[in-house]
Amino acid sequence: QVQLVESGGGLVQPGGSLRLSCAASRTIFSSSAMGWYRQAPGKQRELVAAIRRDGSTNYGDSVKGRFTISRDNAKNTVYLQMISLKPEDTAVYYCNAARLLLGNRIDYWGQGTQVTVSS
Repeated sequence: QVQLVESGGGLVQPGGSLRLSCAASRTIFSSSAMGWYRQAPGKQRELVAAIRRDGSTNYGDSVKGRFTISRDNAKNTVYLQMISLKPEDTAVYYCNAARLLLGNRIDYWGQGTQVTVSS
């Protein structure tokens, strides 16, 4: 069953902003660190940002100062606010939930949402 549902991608001009949302099932959201990854054509998937259950965050170097990840525990939703977008931010963005189960990391992925930065 679908457990992570992303929304908010689209086409934006350089310098513009977008906000991505990812709604998760309560069971997964409450027990997981949440994150956003992206994959551009011909490149490996890379971490964009992650937020743990305690609210601590980390970011990929290329997005520091421009992207902000947050989570709304009441809505079981994680957000990625993106500003000052660049053409190199163009990629499919994937929501990720990562939790430990019996000592093993379990990852859940959304279906991906396209972000295109172009004039």
